Amino acid sequence: MLTSNPRFSGYGLGLRKEHYRDFLETNVPVDFVEVISENFMVEGGQPRDILRRVRERHPVVLHGVSMSIGSADGIDRDYLRRLKALVDDIKPLFVSDHLSWSRIGKFNSHDLLPVPYTEEALDIVCANIGIAQNELGRQMLFENPSSYLGFDGATMTEWAFISAMAARTGCGLLLDVNNIFVSATNHGFDALAYLDGLPADRVHQIHLAGHTQGRGLLIDTHDSPVCDEVWLLYANAMARVGPVATMIERDGNVPPLSELLDELQVARRLGARAPHTPIAEAA
Repeated sequence: MLTSNPRFSGYGLGLRKEHYRDFLETNVPVDFVEVISENFMVEGGQPRDILRRVRERHPVVLHGVSMSIGSADGIDRDYLRRLKALVDDIKPLFVSDHLSWSRIGKFNSHDLLPVPYTEEALDIVCANIGIAQNELGRQMLFENPSSYLGFDGATMTEWAFISAMAARTGCGLLLDVNNIFVSATNHGFDALAYLDGLPADRVHQIHLAGHTQGRGLLIDTHDSPVCDEVWLLYANAMARVGPVATMIERDGNVPPLSELLDELQVARRLGARAPHTPIAEAA
């Protein structure tokens, strides 16, 4: 039987090396921290020691980038073994990864590649999620992707695919609001319709981040502050799913911790309004 995730509505940040000292030596006002699982999957050594020390101060969320649940080759069992060892050691609040694929056999692209939204792909994704959750003995969360292209053979929308995935596997959802905004802009769909199409009770965590304007596309880069349009979409998301754990991702142009904490205060203010009906504009 899988262990279900608790309902948790705190506010956190991604733990990045630029801020290790802050988190180890000061009382950072966050409710949790999120780390990239793969950065800490080697047993022993300084990274795991740092994570254990941070875990003494804050709950930890493990967020992976290499599970590759869309791979027709199946899940890498050695990867799962190492992830389970990390989970057993750190005892995280949540364990998450992405709706994507990155691996064919032993080749790993180290990129989050898109899944075609078809019944065949849904069968593969659900089978892989089942294997992962059974191995870990707990419910996982999976994040909606940022998207730059579509597949002509798609038979359903992204949100319909994700809803079916959650219903069939019992997994939870990690709702990346910036990804929805990026994909909606790139493909021309209604971001609010996307939110309405998801099972609100399966959303356990929300990501917020910045993006970059590319050549005719928005690119999910995590290298800038959250923009006004994404804050507005976040307010609408919280109105639909109720207060859930929210964190801000910054992976490039990482600013002083104080700037990220100021951004997190905006999330706290908007989150304090949830749950209620969607609003017309973010404050």
